[in-house]
Amino acid sequence: MIRSSVPPAALLLLATVPCAEADGPMWDMERFGQAPLYEPATGYEWAETATGVEPIFFDGPPFQGQPTRVFAWLGVPEAPPGKKLPGMVLVHGGGGTAFAHWVRMWNDRGYAAIAMDTCGCVPVGTYGNWQRHEHGGPAGWGGWDQIDDPREDQWAFHAVADALLAHSLLRSLPDVDPDRIGVTGISWGGYLTSLIAGVDHRFRLAAPVYGCGFTLDMTFGDSVRALGPEGAERWMKWWDPSSYLAEARMPILWLDGTNDFAYTMNGWQESYRLPSGPRYLCLRIRMPHGHTEGEVPEEIHAVADQILNDGPALCRITSQGRDGDGVWATYEAEVPIAKAELCFTRDTGKWTDRAWDATPAELANGRATATLPEGVACYFLNLTDDRGLVISTEHEEMK
Repeated sequence: MIRSSVPPAALLLLATVPCAEADGPMWDMERFGQAPLYEPATGYEWAETATGVEPIFFDGPPFQGQPTRVFAWLGVPEAPPGKKLPGMVLVHGGGGTAFAHWVRMWNDRGYAAIAMDTCGCVPVGTYGNWQRHEHGGPAGWGGWDQIDDPREDQWAFHAVADALLAHSLLRSLPDVDPDRIGVTGISWGGYLTSLIAGVDHRFRLAAPVYGCGFTLDMTFGDSVRALGPEGAERWMKWWDPSSYLAEARMPILWLDGTNDFAYTMNGWQESYRLPSGPRYLCLRIRMPHGHTEGEVPEEIHAVADQILNDGPALCRITSQGRDGDGVWATYEAEVPIAKAELCFTRDTGKWTDRAWDATPAELANGRATATLPEGVACYFLNLTDDRGLVISTEHEEMK
């Protein structure tokens, strides 16, 4: 629903009544499942633009009793005759904002897409220094300093709500198929995507890059503990994806690097084990952490094409195991597997500091096998198909 002016205050208040119970449902999907009103965003000098991608504001949840508006880039390419488009919701990471080029990247692949700012900013300025606008919600990230505020005034509540509303807006558009929409996010956006996957069951696919749950077990754990016992318990209950991931039902592609500074392999593994739906893992040795690197993995595009657009399936690990120093994995693949590698480290201690190596594994009859070198502390197998797409087994730490 597009509009030309802000709706009456009475209508806003009627549509956005805050939760009365602090222990009640966090995100009311009846409320956030309604397409928000939106209008063109004008009067700014954007840091970037992209052909066919439009700047808009849509109505967000109230902040400190005042209505908010959320900036987003929206792109809907021309649909084939008689057909509707799949779609993607794009969740930026720390220091980022809504990016027009990211929307355009998906438009060029035949997807409608929307990328919204989750921190009350507009894409005016430079990376990490974006301009806040007068109708924005709480600033990010983490919301550590907001833990004693009303929960609907905290950053994580608004960031997730903004993504739910962006999804509702996208699925309401006449050229978009509401049953073929996915979500992907990078870093803090991956954290949000992990949380969103457990909240919004309308999504057909989720692809968090780096980000996950179990924050206490990873780099930002000290920020949680610094809130004190009561504050830390509240943050983990309200805002950690581990509180929601068990409810995720859609296929999820998890992407991370072995030495990621923020989202380490232990919390990543704890997170991907919670959902009950199909999962795909892509763990790369020393994958760089960045927004550019998180936008482009072809595994994301391939799984979106598979789930949302009837494309060929990614390789699926069907079982894995170890017998002494012999390790193996079985798999099913529509696209032939070109190679397999054993990825391993002899180091223990901090995940971020471990040195990793890779050596070829054997492939035969839908099975990858390898022998662990002496002194291995942790390992996993990577299978690469003819398209260059990587699917990983779970990692195992040697006891």
